[in-house]
Amino acid sequence: MNDIAVKKVFLFNEKVSLREFNKEDWMAVHQYASQDQVCQYQPWGPNSEEDSKGFIQEVLANAEQYPRTRHTLAIEFSGKLVGAGELAIDDISNRVGEMGYVVNPDYWGQGIATEAAQLLIKFGFQELELHRIFATCDPRNIGSAKVLEKVGMTKEGRLREHKLIRDGWRDSFLYSILEHEWKKSNE
Repeated sequence: MNDIAVKKVFLFNEKVSLREFNKEDWMAVHQYASQDQVCQYQPWGPNSEEDSKGFIQEVLANAEQYPRTRHTLAIEFSGKLVGAGELAIDDISNRVGEMGYVVNPDYWGQGIATEAAQLLIKFGFQELELHRIFATCDPRNIGSAKVLEKVGMTKEGRLREHKLIRDGWRDSFLYSILEHEWKKSNE
């Protein structure tokens, strides 16, 4: 029996909340993860029902790990699960985390990804004591690039043929924000 209590995460602001997933959430995840337009720039998807259930099982297992290095949270808007946000500790000794998010296209253009990203960054710096948070996006994914810029991340450059996706190798834009930059912008 593991007697170490794993801290559950709940983040929120006036617009969105990020909470731990539960096993029943696979259906809401499947609603967006099974769509071509959602995963066109990703190495995963479109999901089958089994893929969506497997994602939830993986997320639930990661949430029980100690030390926890992957925080994948359900994004809720107006009481509905509309996406997922993640902050994964990429390098413990150098305090580096990688952020990502996905939102149901029925809710695109409402600032949900931006709000979720802001909450993840705050969590990363305040709770996880990270020094650097980075994110990547496909250069064709203009919406995601705009989100990363809105939350104060700096575009560092282009990673060539960085990910293998359905239509071949894709480049990625690399963005980051440092703890002192975030603190300064939130004074």
